[in-house]
Amino acid sequence: MKGAQAVAHCLKEQGVDTVFGYPGGMILPLYDVFYKNPEFREILVTHEQNAAHAADGYARVSGKVGVCIATSGPGATNLVTGLATAFMDSIPVVALTGQVDTSLLGRDAFQETDILDVTMPITKHNFKVKDPKLLVPTVRKAFALARHGRPGPVLVDIPRDLFFAEVDYTPMDPQTEHHGRPDADFCICAAEAAAEIVKAKQPVAIVGGGVISAGASKEVIAFVEKYHLPVAHTLMGLGAIPHSHPQSLGFAGMHGEKAANHAIAAADLVVAIGSRFGDRQTGNLDKYTENTKFIHIDIDPAEIDKNIGNSLGLAGDMKTILRLLMQHEPNSALTDWWTKIRKWQDAYAYDYHQNRLTVPWAMHQVAMCTKGKPYAFATDVGQHQMWAALHLRIEEPRTWLTSGGLGTMGFGLPAAMGAQLFYGRDRRVIHVAGDGGIKMTGNE
Repeated sequence: MKGAQAVAHCLKEQGVDTVFGYPGGMILPLYDVFYKNPEFREILVTHEQNAAHAADGYARVSGKVGVCIATSGPGATNLVTGLATAFMDSIPVVALTGQVDTSLLGRDAFQETDILDVTMPITKHNFKVKDPKLLVPTVRKAFALARHGRPGPVLVDIPRDLFFAEVDYTPMDPQTEHHGRPDADFCICAAEAAAEIVKAKQPVAIVGGGVISAGASKEVIAFVEKYHLPVAHTLMGLGAIPHSHPQSLGFAGMHGEKAANHAIAAADLVVAIGSRFGDRQTGNLDKYTENTKFIHIDIDPAEIDKNIGNSLGLAGDMKTILRLLMQHEPNSALTDWWTKIRKWQDAYAYDYHQNRLTVPWAMHQVAMCTKGKPYAFATDVGQHQMWAALHLRIEEPRTWLTSGGLGTMGFGLPAAMGAQLFYGRDRRVIHVAGDGGIKMTGNE
């Protein structure tokens, strides 16, 4: 079949039914195939950055790989901010970009840009396909890379003539990821970590976005309940366990809740689960680490000891690690520690009953009106984002969409669009917009 048809078949076999993009000369052959295949929803955006953010939002709420499409040159470079956003927050996205014909590569042809070099630092991997035989395996590999291990964006750059080339296509089921048995050294490290948790007098767990990516919320809840651990959330970890859970301390970090930050500051052990210890979470690292031991659980070995040195690192599948930690028994309900924490929570509880209109009061009204109902929340970046993180009540995984690592103003509206397209009528998305962010992508 033609290359463009083969790419569409690859998308189908990966479970893709919605793509976000903007047409242009070098990508039009693929759009022709979408036009003839009504099972694809091709969402036309007003700017390619919004296609990337919409694919990102779709991926965050669905757990699937989001797909965005752009033409060569300025179309491809307009994806950069969205890809960088997905990269910093570990969101699985595949970007398909058109490119000038292979005979014109390297000649500064009209709308030719070396998008591989442009996006190398902000993608998990990227490909330029020059051989028609490699088109199908490369698209498949892009999806596997985007979702495998620590998720992230992958870009595939396809010269226009390859869309017209004859290629062989054989249907194939997407490969399921299999986790092998943990080795003996790994089990020893897990046992050592469990011993530290049992021994700690004032431990705290911190849950990050990695918990949501791993689909491990139930396992984390069982783990913290067994060991009676207070739990703080990073900005990306909101919803990993319900805000209403009695052991939840809420959002921690530079703009976080005082009780959560006091607990972390006083802790003798911090168990970080799927969090990379970003600077907005830790602040001054010397003070953050003083007199505290750290256990760091993450899918990416590169994150262990990157920001917090000398931690007891457990890199690998989160569910496997938590299962190993659960094999031990606590020896204390941490009653004295919880008494201290409850005092902080009482002392720093926000008074929503002041007789005046404030943004926290308004956010609280939204939280109360949506309680127990099928809603999700998206934000831009700025002060409103911090108010939303503090005063909305995020109860479920994949119902909170915000740009954490890159801090992308304008992320919220296109991300909310992508999320709403996944949810359909099952859940309504509320976007809390900043006055700056809405100017960035308000053209949608």
